Amino acid sequence: MSLLIKGGEIVTGTEHYIADIYCEHERITHIDRYIEAPAGAEVINASGKYVFPGFIDPHVHIYLPFMGTFSKDTYETASKAALVGGTTTLIEMVCPSREMSAAQGFRLWQEQAAGKSACDYTFHMGVTRFDDENASQLREIVAAGISSFKIFLAYKGAFGIDDAELYQTLKLAKELGVIVTAHCENETLVAERQKELLATGKTGPEQHHESRPPRVEAEGVHHLMTFAELTGAHVYIVHLSCDEALREALAARHRGVNVWIETLIQYLVLDKTDTERPEFEGSKFVMSPPLRDKSNQPVLWNGLSSGEIQTVATDHAPFDFKTQKPMGRDDFTKIPNGIPSLEDRVNLLYTHGVKAGRLDLHTFVNVASTNAAKTFGLFPRKGAIQIGADADLVIYDPEYRGTISAKTQTMNVDYSAFEGWEIEGRPSVVTVRGEVAVREGKFVGTIGRGKLLAREATHS
Repeated sequence: MSLLIKGGEIVTGTEHYIADIYCEHERITHIDRYIEAPAGAEVINASGKYVFPGFIDPHVHIYLPFMGTFSKDTYETASKAALVGGTTTLIEMVCPSREMSAAQGFRLWQEQAAGKSACDYTFHMGVTRFDDENASQLREIVAAGISSFKIFLAYKGAFGIDDAELYQTLKLAKELGVIVTAHCENETLVAERQKELLATGKTGPEQHHESRPPRVEAEGVHHLMTFAELTGAHVYIVHLSCDEALREALAARHRGVNVWIETLIQYLVLDKTDTERPEFEGSKFVMSPPLRDKSNQPVLWNGLSSGEIQTVATDHAPFDFKTQKPMGRDDFTKIPNGIPSLEDRVNLLYTHGVKAGRLDLHTFVNVASTNAAKTFGLFPRKGAIQIGADADLVIYDPEYRGTISAKTQTMNVDYSAFEGWEIEGRPSVVTVRGEVAVREGKFVGTIGRGKLLAREATHS
């Protein structure tokens, strides 16, 4: 199988030029101004279009038991949606319960993905308890090629770990050269505020924000930064949503803490007024940390543009509006959390970032692909257009104009948080290791082609 992409405007995190790209044996093997098509090669004309490295979503939930229900996507539906949206690699959070061992959790999540994904994938290994058994199993999981952990400083009694477990997890990560991704909120403040709000009859979706305001997230970041500083561990803040939390992270970086920062496409384009929509419509927009006041959006956009924030993810967690979100109709704490965005991230980031003049093309590629590849041990196999890199490529049509709708989306969920929103640009062709997986918004790839990516621990 060989593929020749001709005349595209190649854009990476550092380079911008017009050339042909030849791919064979799943890799990029030749880049030149003009390449003659070898016999039998599939030729795609990319003239007038950008060619980007395949995009990477470093934070998704596909298999997710949560609040007594399960997320709606499978690896088959999620990987299709990812590819249609230009994302060619997923990093999923393994989230075992505290009753489950690390090995059991890792095995369960592997079983959900094996042979079912159309794109490549890997995992962040959730540490939801720390003891001798789990420590031993975590070492084995890292040796098997999973070079990042995930911890929760929230969800008390479910996924959350206590401070002793936090300290020991970070010490082990430092020893193994593993980066620790962290959900940062103060779990005690969240739990106490939830009880107070419910006791006074404040039960609607808009109260979710009031139970975990910006200072609660900032305190979680501050807490993690202290532990990271004292252990020397490398840490990555997932789904940072607000100015207060960003200030805590940057203050720690200034004093030498090794910290990377992720925000989400939802925080860049939605705000907390969406959770105030009537008739329980606000439940579509409940996630944690919550959508914030709109004044935070310029702070986050500027953080991306300046390099203070490294990545844009989705925290994709699809729960149906009609059958699952109503679990919390009379109690906002029971609304399944998540705003499904896996399919829309790249197009929204291009439309509201690049086209709006907030991001240049190089920053766009870095925050949506290359930085994640570098942070999580995938570069230059992923996130790059160079000889030897995997032939994961997105031919992007900047002239396309369309509208987002649940009626036409690939994600297996019954609503879109961006219903009726217009987009400027979309992937016209997407490849996975040299095989065309998407043409003009339609999945044409192979279910099961996706591979589990082994990664080396490099954050010592």
